[in-house]
Amino acid sequence: MACRSTLKSVLIDLSGTLHIENEVTPNAVEALKRLRSTNLKIKFVTNTTKESRRILHERLTKLGFEIKQEEIFTSLWAARDLVKSESLRPLYFLEDAAMEDFEGLKFEDNPNAVVIGLAPDKFNWNNLTTAFRLLLDGAKLIAIHAARYYKAPDGLSLGPGPFVKALEYASGTKASIVGKPSANFFRAALDETEPTEAVMIGDDVKDDVHGAQALGIKGYLVKTGKYRDSDENKIDPAPYRTVNNFSEAVDDIVSSLKKDS
Repeated sequence: MACRSTLKSVLIDLSGTLHIENEVTPNAVEALKRLRSTNLKIKFVTNTTKESRRILHERLTKLGFEIKQEEIFTSLWAARDLVKSESLRPLYFLEDAAMEDFEGLKFEDNPNAVVIGLAPDKFNWNNLTTAFRLLLDGAKLIAIHAARYYKAPDGLSLGPGPFVKALEYASGTKASIVGKPSANFFRAALDETEPTEAVMIGDDVKDDVHGAQALGIKGYLVKTGKYRDSDENKIDPAPYRTVNNFSEAVDDIVSSLKKDS
């Protein structure tokens, strides 16, 4: 990497990059330890909306990862901040395990917003029609993220994106997307680090890599999780690096740091 010595932060996707449900990607636990041996800042950035940050942290700890809860920056928390700042009263499309992050912001009466995450059990005709009618009446549509699909243990599964698009199409409303690939999400995750001083490692060529590179963050695309053959050819500019897994991305980063020292 040009000017590799200016590298200060590494943003890391979780699902599909470090783990797939309760399966760790190859050598990911050991690779994270190698990365922590550097002086780089590490932030875990995820669009996961199936569970709260606390539950997600417990899952990662049980898998063997040494991660602090405050190092995890989720799109759920970004959505919570938006709901709170705009005093919204949402109808939520979220699983019960995710609602913990919205404690104190739950509304059941007179909703003026629709918040959509990954909630397969709630994507049915009646619920979507209720949301559609709220949007026609002026409610705000908030997509915690709009991923088209994600990697489940039994294969690729639909994400919330298709349902967000359906509601946009039917109601004529444009959704506010708070998670990746939103530039505001990446800026918040970087905190005071400049985009050119960071890299992003993820399995989603559009949300992780293209979203990051649009802001000036160099992107590593890993061939785990939702990666499909030739994904690296689907964006312009192409990923900075396409590697087999998270461990290989870490090897490349650490090796380059040594060359610059």
